Amino acid sequence: MTRALVLHPDIKSQRDRRLPEHGLDEAVALAVALPDLEVVGAEVVRLPLVHPGRLFGSGKLEELKERIKALEVGLVLIDGPVTPVQQRNLEKEWGVKLLDRTGLILEIFADRARTREGVLQVELAALSYQRTRLVRAWTHLERQRGGLGFVGGPGETQIEADRRAIDEAVTRIRRQLAKVVKTRELHRAARKKVPFPVVALVGYTNAGKSTLFNRMTGAEVLAKDMLFATLDPTMRGVELPSGRRVILSDTVGFISDLPTQLVAAFRATLEEVLEADLILHVRDISHPETQEQAQDVADILASLGVKESTPQIEVWNKLDLVSGEARAALQVQADRNPDVFAISAITEEGVPELLAAISETLEEEKLDRTLHLPFDEGRKRAWLYDQGVVKSEAQDDAGHVVDVRWTARQEKRFRDL
Repeated sequence: MTRALVLHPDIKSQRDRRLPEHGLDEAVALAVALPDLEVVGAEVVRLPLVHPGRLFGSGKLEELKERIKALEVGLVLIDGPVTPVQQRNLEKEWGVKLLDRTGLILEIFADRARTREGVLQVELAALSYQRTRLVRAWTHLERQRGGLGFVGGPGETQIEADRRAIDEAVTRIRRQLAKVVKTRELHRAARKKVPFPVVALVGYTNAGKSTLFNRMTGAEVLAKDMLFATLDPTMRGVELPSGRRVILSDTVGFISDLPTQLVAAFRATLEEVLEADLILHVRDISHPETQEQAQDVADILASLGVKESTPQIEVWNKLDLVSGEARAALQVQADRNPDVFAISAITEEGVPELLAAISETLEEEKLDRTLHLPFDEGRKRAWLYDQGVVKSEAQDDAGHVVDVRWTARQEKRFRDL
């Protein structure tokens, strides 16, 4: 068990809308999510400015060194970006290993990845991260699963490796990932031929997505009070109260300052969200920074390219953790907005109403249209057949005359092709 100290730098010039104390709480939760780590101390370190070579000033550096020694710490986790130079200097000064926020999240993802695609994506993200720093240990590439070797264990052995070796590994992994992604695309294409709409659960990590997923599907996906309890996407068929069948997709949780390497690496996984007919944005409404978390999720969805035309329902989860006047006020707010539902996935309060709303949103009116497609518009014609909206087809001198029955949303997607 490695003893860890968590530090959250509160840099005066970089303060955002979040309280540093809440940032520290999240950093500790991240650390606790990693097995074999024991958090023995945590503190907010207020910095008037950043020292380019060591992050902290000499006085704070010495003060932290004494604390590290007193607590017998083996690993320092810094909740923020640390440059390769800063990392090298701090490790030398304190005599311990150091991990920044990106490295910690990568380590958690490596420990949680179970599917072939998840493992490859984490390895690719880790290599992108390591390429920018002093190459240390990356024996994790030879292991089937587990941590990245940043913290300790088998990956601790130092291996001499240059950028050329990393680039070769990146090329190899990308080739393997391309095959996996192609398989996923084939599965997605097959699903499109079945007229089941896809409902994607998204939200900040630990918002309760997996608990809601289990409640709606009767599945037993890992649902714990832990950041990033779910990593690999899970899909299940669900029959709504109306009798309509849908495919429900549970996705990896988002987090503020999600490493860019991970956003890029997990893009293929998150494409399930891009293809969704309906997005359920699950929020932990009991969290003191639920509004800020919601904004982070909205920003990531926008960066992924989720279309504004995709309908969204906001699910205010963990209502059971709110009481008194605050709870009553939340319920009033939710009742005033037709796209907001206050629920508790644990007690099932509000879940039947949410399921009814999902049915209603997906049961849109279908419209009849006649389309004239030139002969060179084969891709659009194929899309219509994939969607199962073609009623009949004929040909004239100009091309295909196709009669379709579709929803307004399908029509908009067709126009966007």
